[in-house]
Amino acid sequence: MPRAPWQQRIQVGGFNPFSTIDWPGKLAAVVFLRGCPWRCGYCHNPELQTRLGPAPIAWEEVEAQLIRRRGFIDGVVFSGGEPTADRALPEAISRVRELGYAVGLHTGGAYPERLEALLPQLDWVGFDLKTDPARYETVTGVAGSGGRAWASAQRIASSGVAHEFRMTFHPQLVAPAAALRAAHAARTLGVEHFALQTFRARECISPALSRDARIPPSLADVLGVLFPRFTLRGAC
Repeated sequence: MPRAPWQQRIQVGGFNPFSTIDWPGKLAAVVFLRGCPWRCGYCHNPELQTRLGPAPIAWEEVEAQLIRRRGFIDGVVFSGGEPTADRALPEAISRVRELGYAVGLHTGGAYPERLEALLPQLDWVGFDLKTDPARYETVTGVAGSGGRAWASAQRIASSGVAHEFRMTFHPQLVAPAAALRAAHAARTLGVEHFALQTFRARECISPALSRDARIPPSLADVLGVLFPRFTLRGAC
C-alpha cells in the first residue's frame, strides 16, 4: 500500500516503545520528531534540532510497534525537538487516536497557532517553561521566543486539556529570581501542576554547561507552596 503524503513528510528522529516518565501517571510510547527553531543551551537532544537528510525512522515502523503494544501502554507522547515544527503532526496524532491511544505532547510553545489547532486532539500537554518570559532569549538564543512561548502557555492553561508546566534549572541560564517570576506568571494563569527539573550535563549541547547544577532548596520550597501539585525531578 502506498504511503500517505504525510507519512512521507513526517520526520521521526527516535522512538521509545515504553516510558514511565514522559507522561506522569501513564505508561507511554514516545515518538521524537526532528526540528526545533530554538537553540537552548541545556538541550540534551541536539541531534533532533535539525531536519536535514532523510528521517532515521519511517512512520510505518512506528505504527507497527504501536499496534503490537495495544493493551500494554496507555498512550503515545509526541516529543522532540519541537514536535509542532513538523507539519505532519496533526495527521500523525489522528492516526494514533485511530489506533486507540490517548495522545500527549511535549512542547516549548514555539508555534502557538499550530498548538492551538492541536489542543482539541490532545489528552495531555507537558509544557517546557524556560524562564521569565522577558528573558527567554538568554535560554533559547532566539529573539521574540518569550512572546511565542507565553502565547502558547496561555492557550494551554485555558484549554481544559490536562497539563504540566515544567522548568529545567541551571543558574547560568535561569537565575532563581527569574525562575520564581516565571513560576508566579504560570500560577496566575491557573496552572496547578508544576515540575522543577535538574539540569543534565550528559549530551548537553553547550560545553560551557559541563557540570550538573543543583537546585537551591529555597527555590524548591517556595514552588512547593505556590503550586497545589509540585514535583521536584531529578535528571531531566
